[in-house]
Amino acid sequence: MANLKTIFFGTPQLAVPYLELVKQCTDLQLAVTQADKPRGRGMEVSACPVKARALELGVPVLSPEKLKDDFDKIAATPFDLGIAVAYGKIFRPDFLALPKLGILNVHFSLLPKLRGAAPVQQALIHGYTKTGISVFWIRPGMDDGPLFLQKEIDIDPQDNAQTLFEKLIPLGLEGLKEVLTRLQNGKNVQISQVGEPTTAPMLQKEDALLRPTDLTAQKMHNYVRGLACGPKPKVPFIHNGKLEWVQILRTSVSTTDQQATPGTVLAIERDRGILVKCKEGALWLAELQPAGKKPMSAYDFANGRGLKINDVVFTENVQ
Repeated sequence: MANLKTIFFGTPQLAVPYLELVKQCTDLQLAVTQADKPRGRGMEVSACPVKARALELGVPVLSPEKLKDDFDKIAATPFDLGIAVAYGKIFRPDFLALPKLGILNVHFSLLPKLRGAAPVQQALIHGYTKTGISVFWIRPGMDDGPLFLQKEIDIDPQDNAQTLFEKLIPLGLEGLKEVLTRLQNGKNVQISQVGEPTTAPMLQKEDALLRPTDLTAQKMHNYVRGLACGPKPKVPFIHNGKLEWVQILRTSVSTTDQQATPGTVLAIERDRGILVKCKEGALWLAELQPAGKKPMSAYDFANGRGLKINDVVFTENVQ
């Protein structure tokens, strides 16, 4: 098919470059996004990033509350291929049957690993050292359709969700462009997923409530990396009998084998921050954000609170 007719399904900012690629490489008939929602501090109803960009490009847009609400309009649009990137809705079998070729999805993991809504965040939380993108054919199950292609990258030990997204988005664009070129040349690929599936559920607020007394230093560090986008990691900080929940923005794992009660301050250094004993190992807290305040270095936080070495500032008993 030398001139593929397509419909693009997507919603957030990360999907905008994919919309632009599909517009450039195919005969884009329509963009479908989630419905307009209240956004920003004023909570004014506004279009999602994909809708806003599609209108700028002169692409017709549908933004139904439920996908089935616009089934007839989508069915009346002749298209060979659907392309979904972070759309956020599930496709019923009757939708999947509409295009001649099917609907492709760009997913930010190496399927069948990390099926679900938060593969980038969960890859970091689980300490993965490699990940990638998968372009696959959507089926009624959760991210279990046949693969068209995959591309792999290494995860740097200091990567967080933001930096990993910054690497995966262009990798996905590279993969999707290759897929579209091959389809336009009549080369369709469908390879069954192989291996033990794992899941990547959406992160909830309770996932961000961390306690150094409950977690190893490496696990704490991984959570902080994974929660860089989405709910921010919080820890209960207790000093002079007062409790405050503090967001942890940047950490690094220490090599010290110093023994102490979990939650104890082991060191305070200008360049590295506050070293806290965890359930196993110790963690440098480098950047923090107290409630209602701007982010600050952990060293400045320690000075402001009058912290001293051997203070026990985290406990397992706070609810």
